[in-house]
Amino acid sequence: MLRRHFLTLPAGLALWGKDTTPIRKAKVERAFDAPCQRPNGMQATPEGLWVLNQGFDNALYLIDQKGKLKEKLATESVSGSGVGWDGTHLWLASTYSSKILKVDRKSGKTIASYDTPGAGAVNWPNPRKSPLAPPEPPKPAVAPTAKAAPAPRQKTGAHGIEYRDGRLYIAVPPAATIYRINPEKFTVVHHFKTAGDRPHGLGWEGDFLWCADSNANAFHKYDPKTGQVHEMIQLSDRDPLPHGMTIWQGVMWYCDDVGVICRIKL
Repeated sequence: MLRRHFLTLPAGLALWGKDTTPIRKAKVERAFDAPCQRPNGMQATPEGLWVLNQGFDNALYLIDQKGKLKEKLATESVSGSGVGWDGTHLWLASTYSSKILKVDRKSGKTIASYDTPGAGAVNWPNPRKSPLAPPEPPKPAVAPTAKAAPAPRQKTGAHGIEYRDGRLYIAVPPAATIYRINPEKFTVVHHFKTAGDRPHGLGWEGDFLWCADSNANAFHKYDPKTGQVHEMIQLSDRDPLPHGMTIWQGVMWYCDDVGVICRIKL
């Protein structure tokens, strides 16, 4: 069983960032181990918490709020990073195929597949890594040679998905953009830029849309109509790194892709 760890940001109703964005104080609780080795997408529903594995099986795991496994569902996603629920169907961000999949809840089979808007290669010279990740082994010494050109980055797609009032909301890191989509025609209705360059999981708090940002190690609360950031939660360098995220009954759940799930009471 994992030891629970708490972080409290400095006291006060709100702090202020350098850009004057109010910062909400938060307690981060490392709740339990994930049901899979690389959790990368989360979605809360009345059935429980769906967790999408970006690891070898690309499966969805349904767990309760204590981490107990209730169901495992095979999917056709490719290194997926996001899960949505419209009340009837699951929606998956198949990140490394740059597709959005509409999925049958019972079988996990793909009903429809759509191209991800804003897909492309990310530009992260130094992507943030989890403080829980094991240290990388030292590189062997080699004789100095002429520098080779860096390998081109692979094209990727969406990371976070949410549903509200007949529309899908999709966070796409290569474009650093959140798109609002009509799922019937799969057309973009509206979009806005994100505060950071690595937007990930999405979750609703009232009429506001929270988005995790893995490189910023933070969560930003957006007005989905204007894209304005109204508030943020800044994590400590010691905290698990946010990837997938969802909100249910006043609790923000998020996963670090090294295999842990955390919660924050909003």
